[in-house]
Amino acid sequence: MMVVVDASVWVSRLVPDDVNHIVSKQWLEQYSIGDGRLLAPGLLLVEVAAAVSRRTGKINLAHAAARRIQRLPELKLVAMDNHLISQATEIAADFGLRGADAIYVAVARHLKVPLVTWDRDQKDRSEKVITVHTPDSLLKSDEMNGEAKAR
Repeated sequence: MMVVVDASVWVSRLVPDDVNHIVSKQWLEQYSIGDGRLLAPGLLLVEVAAAVSRRTGKINLAHAAARRIQRLPELKLVAMDNHLISQATEIAADFGLRGADAIYVAVARHLKVPLVTWDRDQKDRSEKVITVHTPDSLLKSDEMNGEAKAR
């Protein structure tokens, strides 16, 4: 299975004092162990570096975080071509999404895969055109599936 993962999930995974750190870490690890493929627009690296730098004040940590994500074998960064930019533009206008949020939604819609995000506004506004999950909802779903299989 493939999913597009928003920067909000990656940042919470990388910043230990983030309220969603533990759940993001657990979900990303479980998903990767289960041979899940992670997708994101190339913009992910910019967003992660900026957020880690702003939140921690540590420039070296921000650079390292972006490099670490870029080297993950289970992550494929999707290049933004004119078609995806056009789709993101329409999505931003039609649903009132912020620019970067619309890019993630456009990638998920184009590839016909779900989006995983902690961003409530992005989730609520884009559910009309794509399937959207939070890491905790996916963890709960996996736990329930595991319980059903164990019975």
